[in-house]
Amino acid sequence: MLFSKSIHAGALAVGLALTAVAAGASAQSVTGAGSTFAQPLYQKWAGDYNKITGVKLNYQGVGSGAGIKQVEAKTVDFGASDMPLADKDLQANNLVQFPTVVGGVALAVNLPGVKPGELKLDGQVLGDIYLGKVTKWSDPAIKALNPTLNLPDAVIIPVNRTDGSGTTFLFTNYLSKVNAQWKSQVGFDTAVKWPSPNGIGGKGTAGVAAQVQNLPNSIGYVEYAYVKQNNMTYTLMRNAAGNFVTPDMDTFKTAAAGADWSKTFNQVLTNQQGKDAWPITGATFILMQKVQDKPAQAANVLKFFNWGYGSAGDKIAQGADLVFVPMPDAVKGVIRTSWGQIKDTSGKAIAY
Repeated sequence: MLFSKSIHAGALAVGLALTAVAAGASAQSVTGAGSTFAQPLYQKWAGDYNKITGVKLNYQGVGSGAGIKQVEAKTVDFGASDMPLADKDLQANNLVQFPTVVGGVALAVNLPGVKPGELKLDGQVLGDIYLGKVTKWSDPAIKALNPTLNLPDAVIIPVNRTDGSGTTFLFTNYLSKVNAQWKSQVGFDTAVKWPSPNGIGGKGTAGVAAQVQNLPNSIGYVEYAYVKQNNMTYTLMRNAAGNFVTPDMDTFKTAAAGADWSKTFNQVLTNQQGKDAWPITGATFILMQKVQDKPAQAANVLKFFNWGYGSAGDKIAQGADLVFVPMPDAVKGVIRTSWGQIKDTSGKAIAY
């Protein structure tokens, strides 16, 4: 009997110890979901941050639409979206949002013999391609922009996202500003009804990139990091100033220059003025609950992004294989101040 009791006591002690270990492990990890646009950055940040702190970031690139739903449902510690929520929607759902970096959506093509940066497009023609009005690469509208380029008399295959996506929001928001028929017929959102009869879908940015790589004569919109990492052929785009520009750090930075983050974080950066501005530029955002049931988790999230805003995080963001633009130091100050809205259930601000 004594032996039995000692076994029971020992088992109880082991169980309590395991519970403590599990609790400690849980406190050393955070969960997030959403944007595939920002996924390459968050994964690189997470790897370096884990080595320094031991805190693990479990991030799922499920698309901005799903990321918003998951943070609203409190199934993740933070959501990530490339579509900023309006201030009234944040208030209605008891959420806060803040931007992390600025990047660009590029047009990737699979055209034999065409090199990166050779093909020129503008918003009108691009919209007409996705509307199904311009259906061949030899169309006069494309030839007018590329009189010296040898383009095939082949059917264009426009590739689009099949999931709710902030990248789709940026792409369709841009088209709505530059193509009147697109604005009236399709509009902009994280998911739209794609009108082209020749179109094909891909899940996530990686899915669109894969479709373009595998399908000759295709075109798709993808975050520029995927273009860089996969050596994809990209197009030039005519911007609001009438200039053909290439997607890169400088053109993204120019597009972001006009944003006034001190007024609101609800900033959409498509079709901005500036002679060198990339027309499909956007920030990516983090969403968190204002009232935190798990303050330790929320603190870990803020500590992670606070590190991301530091010199090490900036260096990763600006790396040659990512090409994101870090937020200016003044904007980072505004963001850190905004974190004071995030509180525990007693009303105390989360300490990070």
